[in-house]
Amino acid sequence: MAKEIIYLTAEGYKKLKDELDHMRSVERPAISAAIAEARDKGDLSENAEYDAAREAQGLLEMRIAKLEDTIANARVIDESKIDKSKVQILSRVTLVNHNNGKEVTYTIVSENEANLREGKLAIGTPIAKALLGKKVGDVVEVTVPAGVIKFEIKDISI
Repeated sequence: MAKEIIYLTAEGYKKLKDELDHMRSVERPAISAAIAEARDKGDLSENAEYDAAREAQGLLEMRIAKLEDTIANARVIDESKIDKSKVQILSRVTLVNHNNGKEVTYTIVSENEANLREGKLAIGTPIAKALLGKKVGDVVEVTVPAGVIKFEIKDISI
């Protein structure tokens, strides 16, 4: 079965690498030390501290494996090769909401980098899917849980 390719910005890729390095160099040794300390306290069959440390180790190892898999399947997007005339991943899109007249700006990013507070919209969301391939001036209708929203694309940049 082919692995799913994950497209990331250079910034997003670096953030994942830094997180993985932190888990390997800081969190993993800390959990190992906690296990050793709990082991030194005696009977392991009734040692809740040891059980908790082992469980934390298992969860950390799962997170490390998931991050390693994500990084192995990641492709960094070259921003210089992105067509700025239409909306695609990494596009910074300014929209005018026809329902209320408000202007919003989103950057379309991969699922791993999405953060609505930072204006980073995941490519799999209904709004991003509706915007893909559209150009400045296009009007897009998006069905969201709250109803139908009409957006006009005001600007596209990188």
